[in-house]
Amino acid sequence: MTTPPTELRLDHGPRLLGVTARAPRFGWLLPAGSRRQEAYELRVGGWSSSRVESDRTLAVPYAGPALASRQEVEATVRVWTDLGESAWSEPLRWEMGLLDPDDWSASLVGPDEHDDEVAAAGHRPAYVLSSVVELASAPVRARAYATAHGLYELFVDGRRVGDLELTPGFTAYRSHLEVQTFDLGDLLHEGTNRIEVVLSDGWWRGQVGFTREHDAFGPRTAALVQVEVVDATGATTVVGTDGSWTWATGPIVAVDLIEGQREDHRRSAGPSRPVVVHDLDRSVLTSSPAPPTRRVEEVVPVSVSEPVPGSQVVDLGQNINGWARLHGLGPEGTTVRLTHGERLHPDGTVDVDHLAPFDFLTREALSPGQVDEVVAGGGPDEVFEPRHTTHGFQFVQVDGRPDPVSVDDVRGVVVHTDLRRTGWFRCSDERINAFHDATVWSFRDNACEIPTDCPQRERAGWTGDWQIFAPSAAFLHDVAGFSARWLRDLAADQWPDGRVPNFVPDPIGPRGHDHPVASFITGSAGWGDAAVIVPWEMWIAYGDDRFLADQYDSGVAWVEFAEARAAGGRHATRQARGVALPHERYLWDSGFHWGEWCEPGGNPEGLFTLEVDVADVATAFFCRSASLLSRTAAVLGREADVERWNDLAANVRDAWRTEFVADDGTITPDTQANLVRALAFDLVPDELRAATAARLAELVREADDHLSTGFLATPDLLPVLADAGHVDVAYDLLLQDTPPSWLAMIDAGATTVWENWEGIDADGLGSLNHYSKGAVVGFLHRYVAGIRPDDDHPAYGRFTVRPLPGGGLTSAEANLDSPRGRIESRWHIANGTFHLDVVVPPGSEANVVLPDGTTQVAAPGTWAFTSPHPA
Repeated sequence: MTTPPTELRLDHGPRLLGVTARAPRFGWLLPAGSRRQEAYELRVGGWSSSRVESDRTLAVPYAGPALASRQEVEATVRVWTDLGESAWSEPLRWEMGLLDPDDWSASLVGPDEHDDEVAAAGHRPAYVLSSVVELASAPVRARAYATAHGLYELFVDGRRVGDLELTPGFTAYRSHLEVQTFDLGDLLHEGTNRIEVVLSDGWWRGQVGFTREHDAFGPRTAALVQVEVVDATGATTVVGTDGSWTWATGPIVAVDLIEGQREDHRRSAGPSRPVVVHDLDRSVLTSSPAPPTRRVEEVVPVSVSEPVPGSQVVDLGQNINGWARLHGLGPEGTTVRLTHGERLHPDGTVDVDHLAPFDFLTREALSPGQVDEVVAGGGPDEVFEPRHTTHGFQFVQVDGRPDPVSVDDVRGVVVHTDLRRTGWFRCSDERINAFHDATVWSFRDNACEIPTDCPQRERAGWTGDWQIFAPSAAFLHDVAGFSARWLRDLAADQWPDGRVPNFVPDPIGPRGHDHPVASFITGSAGWGDAAVIVPWEMWIAYGDDRFLADQYDSGVAWVEFAEARAAGGRHATRQARGVALPHERYLWDSGFHWGEWCEPGGNPEGLFTLEVDVADVATAFFCRSASLLSRTAAVLGREADVERWNDLAANVRDAWRTEFVADDGTITPDTQANLVRALAFDLVPDELRAATAARLAELVREADDHLSTGFLATPDLLPVLADAGHVDVAYDLLLQDTPPSWLAMIDAGATTVWENWEGIDADGLGSLNHYSKGAVVGFLHRYVAGIRPDDDHPAYGRFTVRPLPGGGLTSAEANLDSPRGRIESRWHIANGTFHLDVVVPPGSEANVVLPDGTTQVAAPGTWAFTSPHPA
């Protein structure tokens, strides 16, 4: 008998308390030293799958009796491999949550606010809802099931419950409201137990997005809590939020995720008043497939300065998402103000001006927020830690504190979804390593509940940004549950006509259909295509067909929207040509599109007035999504749809070629971005690929080895050059250190990736923490280190290791904890020889290609290869 399989896991999420998935699936890693699985047996509770002849180790479905609410479940697995039968794995234990609406006896309750008492958005207080639980004896099992319209923290007798932050999280609340389950066994006791909920606006009715939408999901905050206690006799006590609860104000006098948090530590709870009971559709209650948000790290400042009298500036040395914790506030009544920013004014004070958005209609500048404030209560060890807001910052300006601030007084608290790190990269050039680190930080800072664009100005789940970065993110972290949750909300918020919102979750929701701005900008190519591209990339990374099956209808709706827009609209420049040509039926040249977005020098004039024709971009993505939808249908066994979408993709590709490829083979627009898409999306005929790549390389050389791409084409720029044999040009772009370039950011001191190539644009605006342009790290993982997934063998069932050394690099390595186990590629050059070490996990195999063209298939195990490498 061999060693057992390891890392038995439930679906994609590590949350094992309060699971509501009725049809769970399992995955595991094969025993060390084995090569392939021949069969498995899964035991869940009293059910056994018996021996199943299969090599499947991922997304293995449970086929036993229906699981029940509150059920405690144990699972274990054994496998048969080429080494023989294994021992049983360590058991995996989880507990089901409340599966049915009838499991709830609690009601949704909140403060009794009157319209004339509600402060302006961004300046509303947090409320304290409270009640008591009377217990005749100590519990042997106690659970709290909780959620809210707003953000909540749960307390028992003044002790905070759990370590989760920003609960219940940010979802498409109209369709999905997530419930958190807490173990209260160590907190409840015989006698009177006081339960309190601190409740604030959060995403529910606080400010969200560039336009500072507020009251987006509802005008009132409320909480739902159900406490269930079992004593030694088996008797159950259930106490939930209802009309007997009370509410009061507390020390948090104003709080908003964007504006910041203000506390007065001199204040005690205000007078208690009866709560209001609200209606709630309990069918929207669910658990999360993603990891929770936590305080994952603390950053020690590198310095404190006093650039002007009375203002002390703390430098964390790293741009983060989260908040600052300050020890020592001064005498009672002292007001201390913390301003958080990514950069400094010339005089050394914190600058937030570049983060101020504007109203789309009035063009009026809006508040950049990012300011916390506290009035000291006068305690000797007083601490201020605002947990109902977050900020994107490296610098904190402390005003009003009478004593000097030391590095021991402040900590930068990093807050984001607690994703498991899976991928690492290093090479012989420390500047490239620094950029890779900056990209990892940018993703971490923008993985707070959802994939956001930036952690300060907007914090919105822009679809285009995640479409661009998802493949790189899936290398760096386990984002399976994180993406599944986001895609679930994308489908929920999709418009009836198939349009995909620019950001998910969508605060505007159905109101956007008649909203003058939302209705205009919604439905952009490259952004809406996330409905098709992201599920595909997640399937490639994790091998779970459910990504494709769950999102298939959403992807179909999006492609059909694009098809209708292409057939029913025509840009003014083509209207001027006269009668429409036959191919224009498949040319998407109508409606608003963001285009390449954030190209060097800014976006083209006339983009928002539709004067600019971006049919080359929109039609390219139309073709890409139709093609991927055909491949998706093939994976799902939808044979009739395979032909339908493949035929549509062919027609769209022909339209693109007819419109943009001249008889002599030249392509317009003659830009780097357009040629990148032509190659990456297989838009040009095979006989023109070499010439197209040569022209792309020529454009790079004409720009003195600088790029001119924006959001959409940048991830594919270096790969298409390398694939076409222009490895030298790709490395010259990678190593370029004058703007626009990646290393120019590092040379300027960046610790995260910038939104604009220039950092701050000509209008004085720009985020310094956007991961989008960091998607180039995919080139580092797949081409420099050489670990490349295979579309035909998802989850690295088969993959390629093909490093392409260049740029003067003498070594590089990457490690990936894939769904099948650890993959490693490590190379160095010494004495004219290229040395490559490869690790292949059980259940997989690698096609290893050396720089001299030598190819070998590597089975599971550790391998060493060499080839000549001329100087």
